Amino acid sequence: MSLYPDASVLVALFVAESRSHDAQAALRGHVLVVSEFAVAGFSSAVARRARLGEITTAQASTVCATFDAWIARAVRHENIVAADLVAAIALVRGFEPGLRTPDAVNIAIAQRCGAGLMTLDAKMARSAKPRSSASVVRSCSPSVSRAAAARARW
Repeated sequence: MSLYPDASVLVALFVAESRSHDAQAALRGHVLVVSEFAVAGFSSAVARRARLGEITTAQASTVCATFDAWIARAVRHENIVAADLVAAIALVRGFEPGLRTPDAVNIAIAQRCGAGLMTLDAKMARSAKPRSSASVVRSCSPSVSRAAAARARW
C-alpha cells in the first residue's frame, strides 16, 4: 500500500522527537508518496524550529539536506495540481472543526493518488476519515503505543 505522509510525519522522521519511533515503524515497508506541498510544509516546520531556537540553523540545514537526498531516492513524487485545490476547497467548506487549508490540501493529494494518509495530527485524521474513499487514514498519535504501531500492518 502507498502512504502519503504529511509534514508532521516527515518532520518526525528527520528531527528527533517523542513520535519519531512511531512514525518510522508505521511507514516501514510501504511505498511513500511525497508531494512538493508536503516538502514545503516540512521545510516550514524545520525553519520554525530553527527560528524558535529548538535546533540551530546549521542543524536545520543538515536536516533539510538529508531530507532532500532521501526524497530524491526513496519516494514517489507527486506534484500538486489544480484539482487538489478544488478538492481542498470542498473539504474546507464542509466546515469540519479544526480542518485547516494545508490539511485539506494534503488530504486531497492523498485521495487523488490513492494513498493512505499518514499524519500525527489527530484533528486532521478525524477530518479526513469521513471523506476518505480512496485512502485510508493512519494516525500515529501520541496515544498510540509504540508496540501497537510496530505491530500494525499498514
